[in-house]
Amino acid sequence: MSANTYNIIQFVLAALLVTAILLQQKGTGLSGVFGGSSNIYSTKRGVDRILYLSTIVISVIFFGLSLVRLAF
Repeated sequence: MSANTYNIIQFVLAALLVTAILLQQKGTGLSGVFGGSSNIYSTKRGVDRILYLSTIVISVIFFGLSLVRLAF
């Protein structure tokens, strides 16, 4: 594969990764700092679980492609 193909694939993966991160549930990050209920445990179900798992898969593929590009 050419370097241009790697660039296009990595750009698409980066856009998908940003989209998957931004679509995840809001208000769970710094809410504990400002008095939010950050100690409540909840399981991910449905779309939240799919987004969570897809974020992990896309990030692993993105990282792997970065290592491949670094080697060549």
